Amino acid sequence: MAAPSEAPERRRPFGRRFLTDPARLFQHNAWDNVEWSEEQEATARSKVQENSSQLLPQDKQEEYEVNAKRYWDDFYKIHENGFFKDRHWLFTEFPELAPNRNPSQNEDSLCEFSCEEVPKNERLGSCENGHCTVETRAENQLNLIKSRSTFCTEELAAQKPKQSDEDYPGSSASYRILEVGCGAGNTVFPILQTNNDPGLFVYCCDFSTTAVDLVQSNVEYDSSRCFAFVHDLCNDQSPFPMPDESLDIVILIFVLSAILPEKMQRVINKLSRLLKPGGMILLRDYGRYDLAQLRFKKGQCLSANFYVRGDGTRVYFFTQDELDDLFTRAGLQKIQNLVDRRLQVNRGKQMTMYRVWIQCKYQKPAAPQL
Repeated sequence: MAAPSEAPERRRPFGRRFLTDPARLFQHNAWDNVEWSEEQEATARSKVQENSSQLLPQDKQEEYEVNAKRYWDDFYKIHENGFFKDRHWLFTEFPELAPNRNPSQNEDSLCEFSCEEVPKNERLGSCENGHCTVETRAENQLNLIKSRSTFCTEELAAQKPKQSDEDYPGSSASYRILEVGCGAGNTVFPILQTNNDPGLFVYCCDFSTTAVDLVQSNVEYDSSRCFAFVHDLCNDQSPFPMPDESLDIVILIFVLSAILPEKMQRVINKLSRLLKPGGMILLRDYGRYDLAQLRFKKGQCLSANFYVRGDGTRVYFFTQDELDDLFTRAGLQKIQNLVDRRLQVNRGKQMTMYRVWIQCKYQKPAAPQL
């Protein structure tokens, strides 16, 4: 594969380290927003065609769907809270979650630091059961987050949900965030630790009872600012603890990809109804031809771009257009829909690994002025 390069005039939505000279490839552990060659794209497409040429039988596919909760429970029993580090890149990529949130930065601001999923005990990529790991965060990223935690926003005027006058967890809050698929809390706890807005309330839910137990048993869990609960997104009879049009932000980080593709639209519609006018869904998930997709073997494909890992959990790999269609059909407007292509480098082994993620922000239209 040809080494990627980035044209100087190209808009760079992610990171600050760009590979303009292929001779410098192994000078750093990672490069941001890489440009793929036509040859690389063709090779990736060929690998996907090969690993998806043999689909699992329908009865096996149904078994993975029926037992999805058990597989994720088993995953968290094995890994507990040790698989990913806290996602400190949240506050550079999603300033809406920080105490000095500024929604006007949504589309135009550049990410000061590179952005990726970070495991706790890995520095550079391996793919185990289809879960890929990448390098640890830069020290200056952590310093930025620590400095931000010293700031406090003015308390916003309380906004009462229009559909319910009843008390519910977080009913008195002025800014409400829901993370769907919270896992062991690697997004929730950085938000609670960093965002000291007195009007903030964070909800978090997961399909896995084991994951929610891990969140609730964490010493950082504060029931006055957070409410963790078990929820099945695909079950229309599974209620949310808050009413419709009560949330400012819904977070989906590597979660939508774990859902059966045929059920994704219904899930996005359901989450859209929870947003206040002007509220947003923030998503980061796997993009088409990510390293994890290319490393699947024959016999692990369930349907086009949808695979089962060795541990029974499943993953889908998106295009920008697919995500745009899901959100716009739910009545949301695009604020951001970007591909983040990142090159991970193992300088010792002279190896390169290409990650592809998609990041989206979609907003519920504001209520018309009367």
